[in-house]
Amino acid sequence: MHLTKEPLNLLEDVLLITPPFTQLNTPYPATAYIKGFLNTIDITSYQMDLGIEVILNLFTSDSFHEIFDSVKTQDLALSENAQRILALSSQYVQPLDRIIAFLQGKNQTLARLICTDNFLPRASRFEQLDDLSWAFGEMGMQDRAKHLATLYLEDLSDFLVECVDPNFGFSRYAERLGQSANNFDELYNELQQELTYIDEITIGLLEARFRESVPKLVLLSVPFPGNLYSALRCGAYIKKNYPEVKVAMGGGFPNTELRSITDTRVFEFIDFITLDDGELPVALLIDAVIHKVENSTYKRTFLIENGAVVYKNNTARQDYKQAQVGTPDYNDLLLDEYISVIEIANPMHSLWSDGRWNKLTMAHGCYWGKCTFCDISLDYIKIYEPVAARTLVDRMEALIAQTGENGFHFVDEAAPPALMKAVALEILRRGLVVTWWTNIRFEKNFTADLCLLLKESGCIAVSGGLEVASDRLLKLIDKGVTVAQVAQVTRNFTAANIMVHSYLMYGYPTQTVQETVDSLEMVRQLFELGIIQSGFWHQFALTAHSPVGQDPEAYGVTPHYNEITFANNDVDFTDSTGIDHASFSYGLKKSLFNYMHGIGFEMPLQDWFDFTIPASTIDPYYIEDCLNTEANLSVKPTAKIVWIGTTPIVSYFSKKKRQLATLLFHATSDEFTITLSEEEARWVIAILPALSPQSEQLMTFSKLKSSYEEQFEHFELFWFSKPLETLKEKGLLVL
Repeated sequence: MHLTKEPLNLLEDVLLITPPFTQLNTPYPATAYIKGFLNTIDITSYQMDLGIEVILNLFTSDSFHEIFDSVKTQDLALSENAQRILALSSQYVQPLDRIIAFLQGKNQTLARLICTDNFLPRASRFEQLDDLSWAFGEMGMQDRAKHLATLYLEDLSDFLVECVDPNFGFSRYAERLGQSANNFDELYNELQQELTYIDEITIGLLEARFRESVPKLVLLSVPFPGNLYSALRCGAYIKKNYPEVKVAMGGGFPNTELRSITDTRVFEFIDFITLDDGELPVALLIDAVIHKVENSTYKRTFLIENGAVVYKNNTARQDYKQAQVGTPDYNDLLLDEYISVIEIANPMHSLWSDGRWNKLTMAHGCYWGKCTFCDISLDYIKIYEPVAARTLVDRMEALIAQTGENGFHFVDEAAPPALMKAVALEILRRGLVVTWWTNIRFEKNFTADLCLLLKESGCIAVSGGLEVASDRLLKLIDKGVTVAQVAQVTRNFTAANIMVHSYLMYGYPTQTVQETVDSLEMVRQLFELGIIQSGFWHQFALTAHSPVGQDPEAYGVTPHYNEITFANNDVDFTDSTGIDHASFSYGLKKSLFNYMHGIGFEMPLQDWFDFTIPASTIDPYYIEDCLNTEANLSVKPTAKIVWIGTTPIVSYFSKKKRQLATLLFHATSDEFTITLSEEEARWVIAILPALSPQSEQLMTFSKLKSSYEEQFEHFELFWFSKPLETLKEKGLLVL
């Protein structure tokens, strides 16, 4: 590609870039966070998500006309799948622009046509379609059409990988080159090659942006290995064509992988690498680059000095508190052009790829911070700092006003139950209608009543780590939960109509074959009882910054270290058990796929594997027995009592010389009544407003008891009476 510079107009101080690719349906939030922070310090900035912009330039009928015509002129040995797609090239090209518009929510009537049998051409991605249809029944028309359209795009993606660019992927690009590359050689050599077809689109978009405005500082956000290659391509273009512009890289990938970097060649593409929270490092870079402050200081920043990589952390300034970082700012991003896709016909899985979500964090870091497989030594997890509920909901309202979207994904390491409760109450207090979901720990504080409150405030789903469904291993992991506790908590969420996704792990150090089989049996029971709706198995990975990585001998692990000059996080290792845990991968994932579709529960566990496994030692009713454990009925005096129902309609009557009252409550889907003495009914009617989430100060259990006992006796008898039990079932919550 021929690159030229045009007359320039300096408008923004900072350009924020998310390189290809993260996700199609919503922006990765890092640049929006930093832009929101820059607003608080009066620095002008512009942000672009090159991921969605490249996809929208690539997946057009014009681009694929060009791609198919080019492939036809080459003498390539094509797979049968690619031959089929090429033979149907006209049928693939013709609907492409309309399919993209449909997935952007702009052409919804197309759903009926997409769902007909012969509208979209079909290659290998459609092979399991019949199984999915049988397992799920009839999806809604729009969702089914999105799923079919997604498979159609994935067919085209397969063709791109085989015939145009082997590194292509919708949510990652050249990921293999960035994954735990202990040295920079392979990636460096790849960056010396000619621009690929995808690179040309990426650089063309970047060049167009620079024609409009040349920034003084470019910040590249690299959350994943699949963004790294394109980030460095962008850096190379900028440094070659605009050497006066400084380029910095930050984000999840540098935070975890580049803490030991020494290879100076990386800095041929960028000028700085910052670690952990970006606000203060960026503010200091702005001082150095834009404000030209003499004797500049830095925070957690790598740069080149005297021909060597040096790490500068020489400022006396402290990191910004969460209350000071501002509200994420999504301006500049193409919010109405993101693409909603449904890769797997599973309502929980679709949350990651369907719909545009505003992303926020309830708290910085993890309030638990003990799990031995996690990088808890790093600041972004180790330093826990919650955001006040009112501040958080202020930010939600600001984002609703800015984006027009009422959906929120809280991207916490693990959202704290107490803060979730406070946020839910604040949402209800303000009368907001929002949809939200987040990541949690399956801990005991998620009571049935708290789950009902969360649902009332708009919570639709949670994801959390069950990890290994074995109490011995959960204790070794220091997860702070038991399998029985997880079962009870997931039941509470499911009963409140909140979907549950569980992260599952196999191959943890010292895990035996028997424990893997027993863990699968636990998972089978959880799905069969319907208290988990979705899950994902992943094999344990040893990371350098986790407790296992820092003291491997204590966990029966022998690490195999390489010389580190570039990336360092995942570490090869040998487990003292000598078990080939990878051999379980296919069977675990196949069984889970079926369980998520509600089938296969009656099959012996052996049938999922092509090698002999031992029989499970878990009682077939273990999880059911856990759920039948009687709940603790005692209530703490400080517990908050909240009524999320409606105001009743009251009618008074006499019966056997007693003055009674019937309270009729209308709920959204039904109605119910309770009968009390006239005096108790009047007390209930008077007290309900004080129990509303809109109340200025929520009433505690002890104050509720005192209020009752000002007029009556034996509050405990009243609290456990049949009318009150009915109210507790219908929205009288103990929090």
